[in-house]
Amino acid sequence: MAVNSSVRADSAKPDSYDPAYFAPLFAIEDRHFWFRTRNTIIAALADQLTTALPSGYRVLEVGCGTGNVLRALKQTCRRGIVIGMDLFAEGLHYAQQRSDAQLLQGDMRAPPFAAQFEVIGLFDVLEHLPDDRQVLTDLHKMLAPGGALLLTVPAHMSLWSYFDEASHHVRRYAVTELEDKLIATGYEIKFISQYMATLFPIVWLWRRVAACLDHRPPSTPFRADELAYNELRILPIVNGWMALVLQLEAIILNRRRPLPFGTSLIAVARKVA
Repeated sequence: MAVNSSVRADSAKPDSYDPAYFAPLFAIEDRHFWFRTRNTIIAALADQLTTALPSGYRVLEVGCGTGNVLRALKQTCRRGIVIGMDLFAEGLHYAQQRSDAQLLQGDMRAPPFAAQFEVIGLFDVLEHLPDDRQVLTDLHKMLAPGGALLLTVPAHMSLWSYFDEASHHVRRYAVTELEDKLIATGYEIKFISQYMATLFPIVWLWRRVAACLDHRPPSTPFRADELAYNELRILPIVNGWMALVLQLEAIILNRRRPLPFGTSLIAVARKVA
Protein backbone atom coordinates (compact mmCIF):
# COMPACT_ATOMS: atom_id res chain seq x y z
CA MET A 1 0.00 0.00 0.00
CA ALA A 2 1.28 3.45 -0.86
CA VAL A 3 0.06 6.94 -0.20
CA ASN A 4 1.16 9.51 -2.74
CA SER A 5 0.50 13.08 -1.63
CA SER A 6 2.29 14.84 -4.45
CA VAL A 7 -0.69 15.38 -6.75
CA ARG A 8 -3.09 18.18 -5.96
CA ALA A 9 -4.49 20.47 -8.62
CA ASP A 10 -4.19 24.21 -8.07
CA SER A 11 -7.85 24.55 -9.04
CA ALA A 12 -8.96 22.30 -6.16
CA LYS A 13 -11.48 23.83 -3.77
CA PRO A 14 -11.01 22.44 -0.25
CA ASP A 15 -14.28 24.10 0.84
CA SER A 16 -16.13 21.33 -1.02
CA TYR A 17 -15.70 19.27 2.16
CA ASP A 18 -14.65 19.85 5.75
CA PRO A 19 -11.80 17.47 6.70
CA ALA A 20 -12.86 17.77 10.35
CA TYR A 21 -15.60 15.24 9.56
CA PHE A 22 -13.15 12.43 8.79
CA ALA A 23 -12.41 11.65 12.45
CA PRO A 24 -16.03 11.30 13.67
CA LEU A 25 -16.96 9.34 10.54
CA PHE A 26 -14.06 6.95 11.02
CA ALA A 27 -15.25 6.35 14.58
CA ILE A 28 -18.79 5.27 13.67
CA GLU A 29 -18.89 4.03 10.05
CA ASP A 30 -18.17 0.38 10.87
CA ARG A 31 -21.18 0.21 13.19
CA HIS A 32 -23.67 2.77 11.85
CA PHE A 33 -26.58 1.20 9.97
CA TRP A 34 -26.52 3.79 7.16
CA PHE A 35 -22.91 3.15 6.18
CA ARG A 36 -23.22 -0.61 6.62
CA THR A 37 -26.28 -0.73 4.36
CA ARG A 38 -24.71 1.47 1.72
CA ASN A 39 -21.62 -0.76 1.67
CA THR A 40 -23.75 -3.88 1.23
CA ILE A 41 -25.58 -2.38 -1.75
CA ILE A 42 -22.43 -0.99 -3.38
CA ALA A 43 -20.52 -4.25 -2.92
CA ALA A 44 -23.32 -6.30 -4.49
CA LEU A 45 -23.50 -4.07 -7.57
CA ALA A 46 -19.71 -3.91 -7.87
CA ASP A 47 -19.62 -7.70 -7.83
CA GLN A 48 -22.11 -7.81 -10.69
CA LEU A 49 -20.04 -5.32 -12.69
CA THR A 50 -16.75 -7.19 -12.28
CA THR A 51 -17.69 -10.89 -12.31
CA ALA A 52 -17.17 -11.28 -16.06
CA LEU A 53 -14.03 -9.11 -16.27
CA PRO A 54 -10.63 -10.76 -16.75
CA SER A 55 -8.21 -10.71 -13.81
CA GLY A 56 -6.25 -7.49 -13.45
CA TYR A 57 -9.18 -5.17 -14.16
CA ARG A 58 -8.91 -1.71 -12.61
CA VAL A 59 -11.28 -0.15 -10.09
CA LEU A 60 -10.98 3.45 -8.86
CA GLU A 61 -12.90 5.08 -6.04
CA VAL A 62 -12.83 8.86 -6.38
CA GLY A 63 -13.25 10.64 -3.05
CA CYS A 64 -12.51 7.54 -1.00
CA GLY A 65 -12.30 9.52 2.25
CA THR A 66 -11.73 7.30 5.28
CA GLY A 67 -11.69 4.13 3.17
CA ASN A 68 -14.98 2.71 4.42
CA VAL A 69 -16.35 1.88 0.96
CA LEU A 70 -12.86 1.27 -0.42
CA ARG A 71 -12.40 -1.64 1.98
CA ALA A 72 -15.67 -3.19 0.76
CA LEU A 73 -14.58 -2.75 -2.86
CA LYS A 74 -11.21 -4.36 -2.16
CA GLN A 75 -12.91 -7.33 -0.53
CA THR A 76 -15.37 -7.68 -3.43
CA CYS A 77 -13.02 -7.04 -6.36
CA ARG A 78 -10.38 -9.58 -5.38
CA ARG A 79 -9.20 -10.27 -8.93
CA GLY A 80 -8.80 -6.60 -9.75
CA ILE A 81 -6.54 -3.68 -8.89
CA VAL A 82 -8.37 -1.33 -6.53
CA ILE A 83 -7.20 2.26 -6.05
CA GLY A 84 -8.58 4.93 -3.75
CA MET A 85 -8.08 8.62 -4.54
CA ASP A 86 -8.99 11.61 -2.41
CA LEU A 87 -8.31 15.31 -2.43
CA PHE A 88 -7.57 15.34 1.29
CA ALA A 89 -4.57 13.72 2.97
CA GLU A 90 -6.58 13.71 6.21
CA GLY A 91 -8.99 11.16 4.74
CA LEU A 92 -6.24 9.00 3.31
CA HIS A 93 -4.66 8.81 6.76
CA TYR A 94 -7.72 6.87 7.93
CA ALA A 95 -8.12 4.92 4.68
CA GLN A 96 -4.60 3.58 5.15
CA GLN A 97 -5.71 2.01 8.43
CA ARG A 98 -8.68 0.28 6.82
CA SER A 99 -7.49 -1.14 3.55
CA ASP A 100 -4.40 -2.33 1.73
CA ALA A 101 -5.72 -0.85 -1.51
CA GLN A 102 -3.41 1.56 -3.32
CA LEU A 103 -4.02 5.15 -2.19
CA LEU A 104 -3.37 8.40 -3.97
CA GLN A 105 -3.97 12.05 -3.12
CA GLY A 106 -5.20 13.70 -6.28
CA ASP A 107 -7.87 15.70 -8.08
CA MET A 108 -10.16 14.12 -10.65
CA ARG A 109 -9.83 17.32 -12.72
CA ALA A 110 -6.14 16.53 -13.18
CA PRO A 111 -6.03 12.72 -12.92
CA PRO A 112 -2.53 11.29 -12.52
CA PHE A 113 -3.31 8.09 -14.42
CA ALA A 114 -2.12 6.86 -17.77
CA ALA A 115 -4.44 3.83 -17.75
CA GLN A 116 -8.23 3.82 -17.84
CA PHE A 117 -10.53 2.03 -15.42
CA GLU A 118 -13.15 -0.64 -15.95
CA VAL A 119 -15.12 0.60 -12.91
CA ILE A 120 -15.12 4.00 -11.20
CA GLY A 121 -16.96 4.58 -7.93
CA LEU A 122 -18.16 7.98 -6.75
CA PHE A 123 -20.03 7.68 -3.48
CA ASP A 124 -21.71 10.75 -2.04
CA VAL A 125 -19.17 13.06 -3.64
CA LEU A 126 -20.92 14.59 -6.67
CA GLU A 127 -23.27 16.70 -4.53
CA HIS A 128 -20.25 18.55 -3.08
CA LEU A 129 -19.03 19.85 -6.44
CA PRO A 130 -20.50 22.92 -8.16
CA ASP A 131 -19.98 21.76 -11.78
CA ASP A 132 -21.31 18.23 -11.61
CA ARG A 133 -21.59 17.91 -15.40
CA GLN A 134 -17.89 18.61 -15.78
CA VAL A 135 -17.12 16.03 -13.10
CA LEU A 136 -19.15 13.39 -14.97
CA THR A 137 -17.36 14.34 -18.18
CA ASP A 138 -13.95 14.02 -16.52
CA LEU A 139 -14.84 10.61 -15.14
CA HIS A 140 -16.10 9.53 -18.58
CA LYS A 141 -12.60 10.18 -19.96
CA MET A 142 -11.07 8.05 -17.21
CA LEU A 143 -13.29 5.04 -17.99
CA ALA A 144 -12.21 2.32 -20.39
CA PRO A 145 -14.56 1.70 -23.36
CA GLY A 146 -17.68 0.09 -21.96
CA GLY A 147 -16.54 0.85 -18.42
CA ALA A 148 -19.05 1.45 -15.65
CA LEU A 149 -19.62 4.36 -13.30
CA LEU A 150 -21.19 3.39 -9.96
CA LEU A 151 -22.34 6.35 -7.91
CA THR A 152 -24.51 7.43 -5.01
CA VAL A 153 -25.91 10.87 -4.19
CA PRO A 154 -28.45 12.30 -1.71
CA ALA A 155 -32.00 12.61 -3.04
CA HIS A 156 -34.73 15.26 -3.02
CA MET A 157 -34.23 18.95 -2.41
CA SER A 158 -37.30 18.71 -0.18
CA LEU A 159 -35.00 16.97 2.33
CA TRP A 160 -32.49 19.84 2.28
CA SER A 161 -31.53 20.75 5.84
CA TYR A 162 -28.78 21.74 8.26
CA PHE A 163 -27.15 18.38 7.48
CA ASP A 164 -26.56 19.39 3.85
CA GLU A 165 -25.19 22.76 4.90
CA ALA A 166 -22.81 21.22 7.44
CA SER A 167 -21.74 18.65 4.84
CA HIS A 168 -20.98 21.37 2.26
CA HIS A 169 -23.51 20.02 -0.21
CA VAL A 170 -24.37 22.04 -3.29
CA ARG A 171 -27.52 20.12 -4.15
CA ARG A 172 -29.62 17.01 -3.65
CA TYR A 173 -30.83 15.14 -6.74
CA ALA A 174 -34.12 14.13 -8.30
CA VAL A 175 -34.01 10.90 -10.29
CA THR A 176 -34.73 12.74 -13.54
CA GLU A 177 -31.98 15.30 -12.90
CA LEU A 178 -29.35 12.64 -12.36
CA GLU A 179 -30.57 10.69 -15.40
CA ASP A 180 -30.44 13.78 -17.61
CA LYS A 181 -26.93 14.72 -16.51
CA LEU A 182 -25.58 11.21 -17.00
CA ILE A 183 -27.05 10.93 -20.49
CA ALA A 184 -25.86 14.43 -21.44
CA THR A 185 -22.28 13.55 -20.47
CA GLY A 186 -22.09 10.35 -22.50
CA TYR A 187 -23.42 7.56 -20.30
CA GLU A 188 -25.99 4.85 -20.85
CA ILE A 189 -27.94 4.26 -17.66
CA LYS A 190 -28.16 0.59 -16.75
CA PHE A 191 -29.81 0.94 -13.36
CA ILE A 192 -30.98 3.78 -11.17
CA SER A 193 -33.00 3.71 -7.97
CA GLN A 194 -33.77 5.54 -4.81
CA TYR A 195 -32.77 3.77 -1.61
CA MET A 196 -32.94 4.20 2.17
CA ALA A 197 -36.72 4.21 1.67
CA THR A 198 -37.36 3.33 5.31
CA LEU A 199 -35.54 6.48 6.36
CA PHE A 200 -37.47 8.90 4.17
CA PRO A 201 -40.32 9.83 6.57
CA ILE A 202 -37.99 9.67 9.59
CA VAL A 203 -35.42 12.02 8.05
CA TRP A 204 -38.06 14.43 6.78
CA LEU A 205 -39.66 14.72 10.21
CA TRP A 206 -36.57 14.56 12.41
CA ARG A 207 -34.62 17.27 10.63
CA ARG A 208 -37.50 19.67 10.95
CA VAL A 209 -38.11 18.87 14.60
CA ALA A 210 -34.40 19.08 15.49
CA ALA A 211 -34.07 22.45 13.78
CA CYS A 212 -36.87 23.83 15.97
CA LEU A 213 -35.53 22.63 19.32
CA ASP A 214 -34.04 26.03 20.10
CA HIS A 215 -34.17 29.53 18.66
CA ARG A 216 -30.78 29.53 16.95
CA PRO A 217 -31.11 29.49 13.16
CA PRO A 218 -30.21 25.98 11.87
CA SER A 219 -28.43 27.55 8.89
CA THR A 220 -25.68 29.14 11.01
CA PRO A 221 -22.41 27.16 10.69
CA PHE A 222 -22.00 26.15 14.34
CA ARG A 223 -25.65 25.22 14.73
CA ALA A 224 -25.66 23.16 11.52
CA ASP A 225 -22.51 21.32 12.59
CA GLU A 226 -23.97 20.56 16.01
CA LEU A 227 -27.17 19.12 14.57
CA ALA A 228 -25.28 17.12 11.96
CA TYR A 229 -22.93 15.61 14.55
CA ASN A 230 -25.96 14.55 16.59
CA GLU A 231 -27.19 12.49 13.63
CA LEU A 232 -23.95 10.50 13.67
CA ARG A 233 -24.57 9.19 17.18
CA ILE A 234 -25.21 5.46 17.42
CA LEU A 235 -28.29 4.44 19.42
CA PRO A 236 -27.80 0.67 19.85
CA ILE A 237 -31.40 -0.55 19.68
CA VAL A 238 -32.39 1.82 16.87
CA ASN A 239 -29.16 1.12 15.00
CA GLY A 240 -29.66 -2.65 15.12
CA TRP A 241 -33.30 -2.45 14.06
CA MET A 242 -32.60 -0.11 11.15
CA ALA A 243 -29.71 -2.28 9.94
CA LEU A 244 -32.04 -5.29 9.86
CA VAL A 245 -34.86 -3.50 8.04
CA LEU A 246 -32.56 -1.92 5.46
CA GLN A 247 -31.06 -5.30 4.57
CA LEU A 248 -34.38 -6.01 2.86
CA GLU A 249 -33.78 -3.00 0.62
CA ALA A 250 -30.31 -4.31 -0.18
CA ILE A 251 -31.80 -7.61 -1.36
CA ILE A 252 -34.26 -5.80 -3.64
CA LEU A 253 -31.58 -3.54 -5.13
CA ASN A 254 -29.23 -6.48 -5.63
CA ARG A 255 -31.88 -7.82 -8.02
CA ARG A 256 -31.87 -4.42 -9.75
CA ARG A 257 -35.43 -3.65 -8.83
CA PRO A 258 -35.84 0.09 -8.23
CA LEU A 259 -37.47 1.45 -5.10
CA PRO A 260 -40.13 4.18 -5.47
CA PHE A 261 -38.69 6.57 -2.86
CA GLY A 262 -35.74 7.06 -0.54
CA THR A 263 -33.29 9.57 0.87
CA SER A 264 -30.49 8.65 -1.58
CA LEU A 265 -29.98 7.56 -5.18
CA ILE A 266 -27.72 4.87 -6.59
CA ALA A 267 -26.93 4.49 -10.29
CA VAL A 268 -24.95 2.26 -12.63
CA ALA A 269 -24.05 3.88 -15.95
CA ARG A 270 -21.90 2.63 -18.82
CA LYS A 271 -19.55 4.71 -20.92
CA VAL A 272 -20.92 5.10 -24.41
CA ALA A 273 -18.17 4.81 -27.02
